Order: sequence, then structure tokens, then C-alpha cells
Amino acid sequence: MSHASVSESSAPAPWADSAPSSDPSSRSAGALLRALIMPLVLAAFATYLLVGMLVMEVPDSVDFPGPRFFPAIITGVIYVLVAVQVITVVRHWSSGTLGDTDDAAPATFSWRSLIWVIGGFLAFSLLLEFLGWILGAALLFWCVARGFGSKQPLVSLIVGLTVSSIAYIAFDMALGLSLPSGLLGGGF
Repeated sequence: MSHASVSESSAPAPWADSAPSSDPSSRSAGALLRALIMPLVLAAFATYLLVGMLVMEVPDSVDFPGPRFFPAIITGVIYVLVAVQVITVVRHWSSGTLGDTDDAAPATFSWRSLIWVIGGFLAFSLLLEFLGWILGAALLFWCVARGFGSKQPLVSLIVGLTVSSIAYIAFDMALGLSLPSGLLGGGF
């Protein structure tokens, strides 16, 4: 048996990659339900927000935007994202490509990332009054960015300071809601 005949016989057929996925597990009802778990959880959360918003007692003296404005925006965005996700899942399911990925390696769980995110949130919640919103939210942003694998800590810190400052200005000046000023405000 020659070397040429071995390599020719082990070569994949040219039509192997172009055929649609014939894996029956990608078309099963179980696969569809597993793919719809997160959209269903998000829809339940959005419904919870909607019900809470509708039963909220708002005095007549409240001006626009009022306490229902931002929850309404968040609820609407969540419902739109749920609809887009459901449409995407159903399209993939009907074409038989649900669960097909191009990734060579499966995703793995990272305890280090989880510790960065949870630790950042705990530091934020414990130090908020002392540090204030701007520094506390910047610290939270930096920790979450590290948890997600950011390799540029200075850039993450600058972005965190910028975003938290904009949020502080929006809440304090535009909405009239006071956030803790902490060290930068001269008080604790």
C-alpha cells in the first residue's frame, strides 16, 4: 500500500462540511427547551418588574420622569432582548443548527473570575458610603473587568471612573437624586 493511497483514502469527502447538521439532538424538544431557559428567566424577571411598576403607588404631585420611567425603559429593553433571543433560538432549532459552535474548546468555569466579580461587588457594597459613588463604582467596574479578563487595568480604571462620574452627574444633577459622595465630597 503506497503513501499516496493512504492519504487519499483518509481525506474527508468534499461535501462533508457543506451538509447541514443531521444531529437529531439539535432538533429535539429538549434542546429547544434548554436553549429557551434564559429567555424564559429574563421574561419572568421583566414581568416581575412590570407588575411592580403597575402596582406602584405614585403620588399625583410627582413630575416627569417619575419613579416608573427607568423601570419602564429597563422592562421594555428586556422584553425586546427576550424576543430577539427567542427568534434566534427558534431559527437555529428549525434549521437544525441549535448548539452548533465553531469553538474548538468548550467554555470552562473560572473560580478566579467569579472571585473578582463577587469580591468587587462586596467591596462596592461595603465601601460605598466611605468611598462614595464615583470611586466605589469605578472600583466595581475595575474588578468586573478583571474578572472578565481585561489585560489593561489602567484603561479599565479610567473607563470605570468616567462611567461612574457620568452616572453620578446624571442622577445628581439631571434627576435630583443624591448618591453618596464619600471621599470626593469631603465627607463620609
